[in-house]
Formats: sequence, C-alpha cells, structure tokens
Amino acid sequence: MKKILVLAAILLALPVMAGSRNIDITKMGAKEGPGRDNAPAIQKAIDKVSLAGGGTVTVPAGDFITGPVELKSGVELHLEMGARLLGLPDIAAYEKAHFVYKSGRKSPHSGLIYAHGQENIAITGLGTIDGQGGHPAFKVGKADPGGRPMIILFRNCRNVTVNDVRLENSAHWVEYYTDCKGVRISGIKVYSHCNYNNDGIDIESSDVVVTNCIFDCEDDAICLKGAGGNLCENVSVSNCVAASNCNAIKLGTGSSVGYRNITISDITVRAASEDNFRHWSTKIKGVTAPVTVISGIAVEVVDGGICENVNISNIAMRDVQTPIFIRLGRRGRDCSKSRMKGITISGVTAVAESMMSSSITGVPGLYPEDIYLSDIDITAPGGGTADMANIVVPEAEDTYPENRKLGTCLPAGGLYIRHANNVFLSNVSFHFRKPDERPLIVTDDCKNIVGLNQCSSR
Repeated sequence: MKKILVLAAILLALPVMAGSRNIDITKMGAKEGPGRDNAPAIQKAIDKVSLAGGGTVTVPAGDFITGPVELKSGVELHLEMGARLLGLPDIAAYEKAHFVYKSGRKSPHSGLIYAHGQENIAITGLGTIDGQGGHPAFKVGKADPGGRPMIILFRNCRNVTVNDVRLENSAHWVEYYTDCKGVRISGIKVYSHCNYNNDGIDIESSDVVVTNCIFDCEDDAICLKGAGGNLCENVSVSNCVAASNCNAIKLGTGSSVGYRNITISDITVRAASEDNFRHWSTKIKGVTAPVTVISGIAVEVVDGGICENVNISNIAMRDVQTPIFIRLGRRGRDCSKSRMKGITISGVTAVAESMMSSSITGVPGLYPEDIYLSDIDITAPGGGTADMANIVVPEAEDTYPENRKLGTCLPAGGLYIRHANNVFLSNVSFHFRKPDERPLIVTDDCKNIVGLNQCSSR
C-alpha cells in the first residue's frame, strides 16, 4: 500500500514538474500586439524554468514586444516559426541590462537578451528577434547618448547554444559573447543595417564553434575581439557568408589581451545588401564599386595583446577594397609585449575594388613574424602609375587600424610589406583589369621574405 501511495504521489507530481520545465510565454501573461511590454511575463517564465532545474521557454507564432530579459542557467529560449520578439524602443528600459563591475563601474554594453555568469543556456528555433534598432529612440551618430542595446549579450557564461534563429535590426552590435567558455552557434541568419556599429557577431571567448551562418550587416561581419578578461582562443568559424560594409573577417580592433588558436575556413565574402551610412566610393578615391567591403580579411593587434596561431583558409571574396590586411600597431598605452606570430592564410580567391592593395605591416620596433600566404589569387582594378611607386606611406602607428590609414593608394600593385620578418609566399597571383605600373610587391624594413619569385601577375 505504501508503495502504491508513493507511486501515486510521484505520478501526480510529474505534470507539475513538466509544466514548470516547458512554459509557453502566453501562459505567463504575454500577449501579442503593440503597446505592451512582455518582459515581465517572459522573465517570470525564465525564472520559473530555471528554478525547476532547467527546461524550455517557448515563444509561439506572433509578434511580442519586450524589454530586456535575463536568460538564466538551464533555460532554452525557443522561438517557434512565425514568432517574433520585438525590442522595446525605449533606451532607458535597458539600464538594468548593463553589467556592473565590482569596482562599481558600469559596462557601456547592454542587451535585449542578456546573461552574466550563467551556464547551459540556449536560444533556438526558426523565429526572429528584431531589436527595432532603427527606431528614433536609439539615436545614432554624434547624437548617440550611449547604451544602445545589442540583441544578444552574454558575459562570463558556460555552455552557450544559439541555433537557427534570425536576428534583425540591432541598435548596436547584433550579438556579443565575452569571456564565455563553450559557445556553439549554428544556422543563424543576421540582417542588420538600421544603425551604426551593426556588427554581425562579436566573439571574445574560448572554445567557440560557429558554423553555417549568414551575416549581412552594416559593420564588421565576423569579428573576434581580444580585450576581455582572457584570451580569445580555440575558436572555429566555418561555412558562413560574411556580407559587410566594413570588414568581413576581422580579428580586432580591441586587442589588449589578444587571440590564439583561431581557425576560419570556407567563408564567402561579399558586399552588404544595403549601404545606408558608409558610401565608400564617394569618400575614397579609387574605389571602383558603389558598395564594398573594407577588408576581406583583417588581422589586427594594436593595443598590446598577442596574436598567435591563426589559420584562415578557403575564402572566396568579391566587392572588397583590400583583400588581406595584417596590422601590428601601437595604439594602446603599453604595447611593449605585443606580438603577432604564426598567421597562415591560404586558398583565397578575391576580386578587389580599390588601389589599397593587400598589406602586412608593423611599426618600428613591432614586427609581425612567421606569416604564411599560399594559393592566393587576387584580381584588382589596376591603373597604377609609375609615380605611385614612390608614394610615402604613413606609419600611422597609433591610429585606428584600417586600410585607408595607410593611404588610399599603396606603392605596390599587389602586396605591400613593411616592418615584418619571416614572411613566406607560395603560389600568390595578381591580375589587373587595367595595366598597373606599380611594382607587384614592395618590401620595406623586412627580414627573410621568402618566395617572391613564386608570385606572378598578368
């Protein structure tokens, strides 16, 4: 009899447990339509599921406006097909989503879906999260008051999954994973051209895998940052599309700590679908297409950090100003320990649209080393004159690292190398749509540049 009573008690309890581990937000009071902030209802569902030991919070088909919500340990936020979470267009509402350090200093970053110090969290499904970042509430440009929210902001979390969702119209960077460990991102689609600084994805974490994603955005598409509490390391990005008005594949700009063990492969790079702010062809002489990517591949350390063991391969790019931009600089206060070593770039096919050739540059006293370029095929506009070979390239050692900081035309038609050691070139080819009288490759203050005779042009 006692066994029967115990079994009955367990069976009666199971529906309650199951219900607390899988909650539809409408069951907690969320309602479709305008004029309602569903954040309290969504947060209530997240809190209940997390306290029950983990489970799923489901957003059904429909439009649900929400202010910031905190994702907590063990919770999967699942957006069904046809579901849309719309960011509340009130910048003051995101004040609570700023991380506060032990010193009392408030982080400038906030998020619509945010988490700090959580584990086993996920965002999944075929629905959409739209930050409504183009709303007048999120002022842009010089009038920006600061605090524009990202769509996803995860800090110091473990075991993070983001799969399949569509992320649109962020007020700031679209998604930022900083000081996290164990991040898996697959099949997401990012489209954001409504505001400044619309990076597609910013990674500043370790043990990260990103696969089968599409990033179409105003600012940098795939961006690894190295200014967190730890090295950005053991990161793999593959089988993605990167469409950008800035840099497509970028390590930088923040680089006070740095990057190590980075693999990026099988990426298609192209111009963004919109250009609402940049208009490079009207600002930079020699840009030959109306919409362009700044650099297809940009590897940068300028704030005192390190960059070691980076492997980038099988990249097809078009609509780019500069195919490859490698820069070791001195923007930060203390760069005495900066180093860039072991960068391998291979299997690149590129169509360039400017006179800003590919470059590998350090500054006096800071030399990138052990740089390997192989199986590179670049087509460029050409049109360079013999006089351009005598252009003086500014050091620009303490400035923001971008191709145009070295000038809108370089003295080399194909590749400019300065303040660099141990650069190895193999099967590197350049083609020009118009005759180009500049030397194919120019080196300055370099040691051990190997394979110059393996480079060709036509």
